[in-house]
Amino acid sequence: MKFIDEATITVQSGDGGAGCVSFRRERFIPKGGPNGGDGGHGGDVILKVAPEKRTLYHLRSRTHFKAKRGTNGLGSNKTGKSGDDLIIELPPGALVTDAETGDLIKDLVEPGTTFVIAKGGRGGLGNSRFKSSTRRTPRFAQPGEPGQTRTIKIDLKLLADVGIIGLPNAGKSTLISVLSSAKPKIGNYPFTTLVPNLGVVKTPWGEPFVAADIPGLIEGAHKGAGLGARFLRHIERTRILIHLIDASQIDPDNPLKAYESIMDELEKYAEKLAAKPQIIALNKLDMEQSGPLARVFMDAMKASTIVQISAATGTGLDKLKSEVVKALDLMAKTRDDEHHQEV
Repeated sequence: MKFIDEATITVQSGDGGAGCVSFRRERFIPKGGPNGGDGGHGGDVILKVAPEKRTLYHLRSRTHFKAKRGTNGLGSNKTGKSGDDLIIELPPGALVTDAETGDLIKDLVEPGTTFVIAKGGRGGLGNSRFKSSTRRTPRFAQPGEPGQTRTIKIDLKLLADVGIIGLPNAGKSTLISVLSSAKPKIGNYPFTTLVPNLGVVKTPWGEPFVAADIPGLIEGAHKGAGLGARFLRHIERTRILIHLIDASQIDPDNPLKAYESIMDELEKYAEKLAAKPQIIALNKLDMEQSGPLARVFMDAMKASTIVQISAATGTGLDKLKSEVVKALDLMAKTRDDEHHQEV
């Protein structure tokens, strides 16, 4: 199931500056020749793939983007300054189409990719350009070319940045409902979630991220048991995982049983799933028996990133979101560094 974020914006490149009509005016040279400079070029509007961007939220409050115009030419053959380009950053996976015709313009995938969506207008030529043997004193110059205006639609067809996995009833749907504005069906029985629920999670630390609660996995899922391999495929396309465990149901004699059960299914389906970055979240810490059982789990696991939370009361959710943002930012930086090394 794909999360489709979309935005429609109007982009306008800068107009070119006008050429200048000017003549030399120097002492003892009463009839100096033409010396009008050219106008500067207008700025381009450029789309750039930025891996640190994960949604199109930064485009929702602004729908018109305009690059700077070029300045007019001056006397003494001085060319006007070209307008600055305007760069619009988009997440990997942005599909750009013409809003009026629906035609595909560009599919932006690789980090660092740039595409000129609106070319700036050329600066007009100054009158010095039109001097010839038969035209000694041209008294005209070119106006600058106008910039381009385009209305484009951007579809971000991404799966979730974060997949929330765990056994049935670990609290995945409750967690995504309190992390985001998603309104999943919640109940205390297996397979309440029949499709992944997606929600955008906002944080005070920068870009929002998209999370999905993946329906509960059971033993034999890789063979199709329960909701099976159908939902393992969704996990395959996420960036990182929140491995949610019901702390109230941890077996003190075998505290890692629930964790290892899920990991076994991931490894059997595809080893790369088990290798994805994970944040372990011990849920239902609001229940009396959960605290001691969580400590037993942490002593047995000895993992570096374990967060204790209660989705029901909100305890620990800021810590969880902080760890997710750090993991996603690290992945984006690593990917960006690899891209620069290849270039």
